[in-house]
Amino acid sequence: MTLLWELDFYSRPILDDTGKRLWEVLLYEAPTIVNAPLESCFRYAEYCPNTQVNSLWLQGAIERAIELAGAKPTKIRFFRRQMTNMITKTCEDMGIPCSISRRTIVLQHCLQERGLQVYPQHPGYEDKTPPTVQYPQENPQDLPDPLQGEQWRMVSLPLASLAEMPDWEIGFGEAFPLSLLDLPEDTPIPGMIIYSVRSLPVAAWMSGLELGFLQCNETPPASLILETGISDRWRLASLPNPERLAEGRSFEERKAHAQGVHFLAIQSSPSVEAFSGFWLLQERSWS
Repeated sequence: MTLLWELDFYSRPILDDTGKRLWEVLLYEAPTIVNAPLESCFRYAEYCPNTQVNSLWLQGAIERAIELAGAKPTKIRFFRRQMTNMITKTCEDMGIPCSISRRTIVLQHCLQERGLQVYPQHPGYEDKTPPTVQYPQENPQDLPDPLQGEQWRMVSLPLASLAEMPDWEIGFGEAFPLSLLDLPEDTPIPGMIIYSVRSLPVAAWMSGLELGFLQCNETPPASLILETGISDRWRLASLPNPERLAEGRSFEERKAHAQGVHFLAIQSSPSVEAFSGFWLLQERSWS
């Protein structure tokens, strides 16, 4: 069973006694099912003096977290590009697979929470808005020919129906706890379904990516883009006419009303109920 942790190691809006920024490591267990109780998930936070920011200190902090958790993560995700070398080296030295990802959804919610409730209580707190993390914009790539779907359509599901995901037949996929969301149960969650006679290989290939989010890109040629990893972009479907472009725009509007939450699904045909792949996604700012 995969034990996924999300990690952040960076400076906080807190000054120490010498006027230097305090750093902090955060480690959060990230459940991949919609009904996981977040209150029982492992969390670890430790401040680090500015003078001790290095891979050895980070390794010690992760080791202390593992001892407290009583389990070693099978994978760690992080989202800050500028920390890639340090975090990657630390995880490699510890024998823990890691990847930079825009899918650190639990961690982002927790950072927002700490920014409102924890850091302001510190005597050295500086009331400054943290800068948004920027990612490079690569040109979108076409999917390899064997992974192209024959059909696709935009749909929506009420938020409440996503609570039934654990009962669905899904080959590959990932979700996150719905308790992170402050949305009414009848909120329409938009999504895209791809139909392919090779649905299982397509889903297996996508499961090897760090899926970020879907986005309607109106830059010619207009298309629906899947953002993955740190900067990879894949053209899933073209929007060649006004009707298709209107679907893409409607998807973006519904996504905005759902706090960026949406989904990507893969099926062999419209007549089947099983999913070869189903991923619950969220587009949001990283800070």
